[in-house]
Amino acid sequence: MTDPKFYPEDSARFGAALNQLKGQKVAVLGHQRPDGDCIGSTVAVVRVLQSLDIEAIGLNRDATPANLEAFVTDTPMALAADFTPNGHVAVSVDCADFKRVGDRLNELFPEVQLNVDHHISNKLYGKENIVIGTASATAEMLAGFFLDNRYTIDPVTAQALYVGIATDTGQFRFPSTTPATFEIARRLCQSGANPSAAAHELYERESFARIKLLQTFLDSLTMEFDRRVCVGLIEDGVYQATGATIDDSEGLVDYARSIDGVDIGVMIEDREGALKGSLRAKDPKYRVDQIAKIFGGGGHACAAGLNVENSSIQEFYPQLMQAIGEHLNKI
Repeated sequence: MTDPKFYPEDSARFGAALNQLKGQKVAVLGHQRPDGDCIGSTVAVVRVLQSLDIEAIGLNRDATPANLEAFVTDTPMALAADFTPNGHVAVSVDCADFKRVGDRLNELFPEVQLNVDHHISNKLYGKENIVIGTASATAEMLAGFFLDNRYTIDPVTAQALYVGIATDTGQFRFPSTTPATFEIARRLCQSGANPSAAAHELYERESFARIKLLQTFLDSLTMEFDRRVCVGLIEDGVYQATGATIDDSEGLVDYARSIDGVDIGVMIEDREGALKGSLRAKDPKYRVDQIAKIFGGGGHACAAGLNVENSSIQEFYPQLMQAIGEHLNKI
């Protein structure tokens, strides 16, 4: 008896899309400041394309974060600044808005053949778009497609997909985690994924600079809206003062969300006048993607982000709080 398929229709569409790529060279693009789901999905698609005798390389504007480097291994990857296309066509993963791959990749690849993503706010910018907003991670979708289509999943691919799922579900804690998520993770373990090794690389190799950054972030926490919203700041100069990098801020917003009684956690980073906002909710009903959309951002019901140019925390903070307050009044 064969196992039931995870995504019968979408897996068939995905398989047909990959068949259309045969005989071509493929660049797999991920969003700037890549996280676990982005890197895991990029690695997995590159390797599966290679298993189908399709030349492929993963591209990103930014370097792979240090805690994710171990999951790339021998997968062909390059920085956008160092890459010149030679007849390559583009596939994007885990990217709701094609602008998020960065200016250079936007210029190099004005068209995207295939857009695979799980963000509810995806703008459907590809020639073929496979978007499942209920999936916990793009890596979960891809793992389901690979299993349904019986593609080769080597241990490196399995580990990359597992990492994508584990990080985007908060180690299987977030509301997007379903029985199918656990079943897919189990099947990936059968193919060589190692949860213990993944956890060690992700969570047990913290730099001292990141701990100092965390300390500063925690000191900045402020409660708003009768303690329903917790806001933390990384002000201009903090990265230099702590010796931390932008990658070290990954996951800090979860500390704001984790406080008892808090419905929405917020982090605002100032990078020399360019602001990044991260929003996290405990319950999908808070639809933080709708708050982010007001400022040109997007994401998921429980996790969203936004970017604001030419502003300061002092200027933007009241604007964001007003938007959050109006949003909360509608719920």
